[in-house]
Amino acid sequence: MKQLFYIALVMFSISSVFSQEKLMTLEDVVEAVNTNNANIKMSEQDVLMAKGDYRQTNSIFLPQISVSHTAMATTNPMMSFGSKLNQEILTANDFNPDLLNDPSQIEDYATRVEVKQPLINVDGVFQRKAAKAKLNAMSLQSERTKDHINLEVKKAYMQLQLAYKTVEVLEKAKAAAEENKRLADNSFKQGYLQRADVLAVEVRVTEINNQLQYAKSNIQNTSNYLSVLMNDTSYTIIKPADELEVKTMESESMNLSESRSDIQAMQEVSEAYKQMYKADKSTFLPNLNAFGTYELHDDEIFQGQANGYLFGAQLSWNIFEGSKRFGKTQKSKAEYEKSKLNLEQYKAQSQVELNSVYRMLQDAKNNLVLTNLALEQSKESLRIRTNRFKEGLEKTSDLLMAETQYAQKQLEYFNTVFQHNYALEYLNFLTKN
Repeated sequence: MKQLFYIALVMFSISSVFSQEKLMTLEDVVEAVNTNNANIKMSEQDVLMAKGDYRQTNSIFLPQISVSHTAMATTNPMMSFGSKLNQEILTANDFNPDLLNDPSQIEDYATRVEVKQPLINVDGVFQRKAAKAKLNAMSLQSERTKDHINLEVKKAYMQLQLAYKTVEVLEKAKAAAEENKRLADNSFKQGYLQRADVLAVEVRVTEINNQLQYAKSNIQNTSNYLSVLMNDTSYTIIKPADELEVKTMESESMNLSESRSDIQAMQEVSEAYKQMYKADKSTFLPNLNAFGTYELHDDEIFQGQANGYLFGAQLSWNIFEGSKRFGKTQKSKAEYEKSKLNLEQYKAQSQVELNSVYRMLQDAKNNLVLTNLALEQSKESLRIRTNRFKEGLEKTSDLLMAETQYAQKQLEYFNTVFQHNYALEYLNFLTKN
């Protein structure tokens, strides 16, 4: 009695959950995922990070400007004499050796504007190109991440369609099994069947109920996974608005496109390593930078009665750093060569993956024909045996076997439809430009 109570409680909880189903099309789910998915948002932030790195390289063209205000008091002979010069208050009396050697305290308030303007920095130019290539790679990778998430969404949505189809098949099988149980009970009461036959029918009903419970749990699990992809914490049970049907594609390409976003991203990564290698080689060249300062001095804060400026240019050439640059250049060259090998290997692996998925699609197409034929045969076999069972001309075990086989062939057919549709979507994902 207690077991029956628990079973009833579980079935009630499942039915209450399914009463809150939300009908959604595939387009609705994809739109929600593209808007709210955490992985897509993180990939967009990666692009913004790369864009920030690229904007930092503007410093090789734009000036650096800094402003400071310094207040000081000193009795240092040199600093005191210099402060009077900066304030333009030096007199002939200040050249008195006693005052020069032992000056009284002087205060100086200086406002300083400093400008540094890069003119020629070859290594910085190549670093900027590397940052641009990295930005392009992150943008393309973000696009591919979105495509991959969309493929995962379509797969989960089709799995949900399959789960609902499984429940539909099992509910029909349950109804048929219960009808057979009713017929078996009547035949047993009339003495046409033995108790063992009735028990076999009851076992079949119990098996279907168990399978049905697992199928409904699978609906909840798959629906929750879609909710995670949509970043929806309500975890409402989703019901597909579209039926699980065989999809078709106008063209099924076997060619790997060089313009695919992930391959282009790998090419941009290789380009970034190439530019970094050039940048490291360019550190052997001199740099030319301009500079300038403008200063205001006074013995009172924020006055600046005296002023002066300085400007010029500096050509600097760091000739030797203890072979540090030689090692860095060697490393960047090796990284560039490795990136080219990675790109070729990635293309080869992508082509192998494409070939495999194409064969998987062809196998699924062939299997569709076979499973559909087997389904029709098992359906006809069940119809014949059911009619014979009603007339008392068929064994209970043969009827149960035919009923089980028909349910299995239905599930096999719909699973093959899922495999076919997923292979088609996967092929489209791999050949997308």
